[in-house]
Amino acid sequence: MSGTAHLVVERVGATLLLTLNRPQARNALSLPMLVGLHDGWAEADEDDTIRSVVLTGAGGAFCSGMDLKALAGRGPADDTCRDRLKADPDLHWKAMLRHHCPRKPVIAAVEGPCVAGGTEILQGTDIRVAGESATFGLFEVRRGLFPVGGSTVRLTRQIPRTHALEMLLTGRPYTAHEAERIGLVGRVVPDGTALESALATAELVNANGPLAVEAVKACAYETAGLDEPDALAVELERGMRIFDTADAKEGARAFAEKRPPVFRRA
Repeated sequence: MSGTAHLVVERVGATLLLTLNRPQARNALSLPMLVGLHDGWAEADEDDTIRSVVLTGAGGAFCSGMDLKALAGRGPADDTCRDRLKADPDLHWKAMLRHHCPRKPVIAAVEGPCVAGGTEILQGTDIRVAGESATFGLFEVRRGLFPVGGSTVRLTRQIPRTHALEMLLTGRPYTAHEAERIGLVGRVVPDGTALESALATAELVNANGPLAVEAVKACAYETAGLDEPDALAVELERGMRIFDTADAKEGARAFAEKRPPVFRRA
C-alpha cells in the first residue's frame, strides 16, 4: 500500500487499485489527490505486471468534484505538491484523465456521489459499475462555472446528445439507474458491492492477452473520430500486428490443448 494521504494505492493481483481517500470531504479533489492520481496512472502505464486499474472512493463516496477551497488556493496541499504543479501545469488535467488516456483498462467502482469533477473523471474511464444509491451530475452551471474537465466534448460522444445536453445545461442530479439508462454507466449493483464487482471485471480483463487488450483499447479510442473506411484501416493494421505475436500463437495453442494460456507480452 502506498500513495499520498489523500489517495491510497494498492495492488490486488494484476490490478492497481486507486482509492480516493478524503471521505470527510466526500472525496473532493485536492492537490495531493491529483498528484497521487497522476502518479498512479503513470505507474500503471510503466509497469507491465499491471493489467488493469480500478478507481474508487473511500467512505461510501466516489468524488464530489473539485474542492472549492483548493480552487481558491486555500485547500490542503504541501510545497512538494505545489512544486509538482508548477513543474507540470498540465498535471491536474492528466490526473483527471482529460489530457491522458492510460494504456491499461480503467474500471470505475462508484458508490455515493459522483458529481461535478467526479462525473468528469468518470468519462475518462473505460468500464463503469455503480451502486444503486450512487448519484451523478454536472453541477457547474448552477454555480456559474464551466465543466472544463472535458464534459462538453466527451459527454456528447459517450451518450446520446439530448441526454448529454440535459445533464450539462440543467445541472440536476441523476440516479444510478438513470445513469445506466442513458449509458453513462454500464452496470448497477447493490450498494456496497461496486468495488467487488469492478475487481471481478478486472480479473476477467487480466486473464486475457495483455497486448491484445491494450491494442483493442487503443484502437477503440484512436478510431473514434475517423470515417469508417479510415477506422477499419487502422483496426486492420493494429489487429494484424497482434496476430503476429507469440501471445496470439500461445492463445491458439492453449485453446487446442484445453488449458489456460500463459501470456508473456511477446
